[in-house]
Amino acid sequence: MDNKRDQTEHLIKRTAQSLFFKEGKFNATTQEIADAAGVNRTLINYYFRSRNNLFKICFEEAKQLEFEKSRQILHANIDFRNKIELFIDYSLQQNNEYPYLESYIVSQINQGEIYKRCDAHEMSTEFTKSLEIEMKKGTITTMEPIQFLLNLLSLVNFPLAMRPLLQENLNISDKHYQQIISQRKEIILQTLFK
Repeated sequence: MDNKRDQTEHLIKRTAQSLFFKEGKFNATTQEIADAAGVNRTLINYYFRSRNNLFKICFEEAKQLEFEKSRQILHANIDFRNKIELFIDYSLQQNNEYPYLESYIVSQINQGEIYKRCDAHEMSTEFTKSLEIEMKKGTITTMEPIQFLLNLLSLVNFPLAMRPLLQENLNISDKHYQQIISQRKEIILQTLFK
């Protein structure tokens, strides 16, 4: 019985994540989620109490997964450039799976939501030390570490967060957008590293 309950709960969460962050339906109703999952609407309230609570759970899980992946990359026993490559790969893969997640995060920040992450200071300190070593080696241009981080995050996330606007205003098809994104990794690495 617990296994079936876990499967149903998991199905509802995965379906909701897909609707919210893959299809961009941030306002999907409880009934729309239930229909997409093939379950009775009352099960959503039974497992999650409300649609808003389900949304919050889905978002928190996505944030936690991103944070854990960033931590794993930072602590990986590989050189700095390979860590940056892994970060880019992960970010682009995550965007391919959930293309509207970055847009949602930006919209929430614009509404005053602040996303604090546990251990962010520790990760920032470790990343800064790695950057300073790379600058001394000459593999990247000397700059304030925050500038490198801003460059990295901007180069990776701006095209992802702005996808709908870019596609609409520049008349870019989904297929062409995917081609552009598939070229991003090399362009970003050439921009950041000497």
